[in-house]
Amino acid sequence: METSHVSALHTKHAGLERRIAEELLRPAPDENLVMELKKRKLRIKEELAQSH
Repeated sequence: METSHVSALHTKHAGLERRIAEELLRPAPDENLVMELKKRKLRIKEELAQSH
């Protein structure tokens, strides 16, 4: 897999982690949004695992 693609996946993964953390810090986090963000993060993690 291209290094630029892997770098982009790492960047997206980090961004999703940050968005999840920010949402969980809110007084009333949107659980559906958190669940969707976690699913996206997992898909990226799986794609990264396949690239190795």
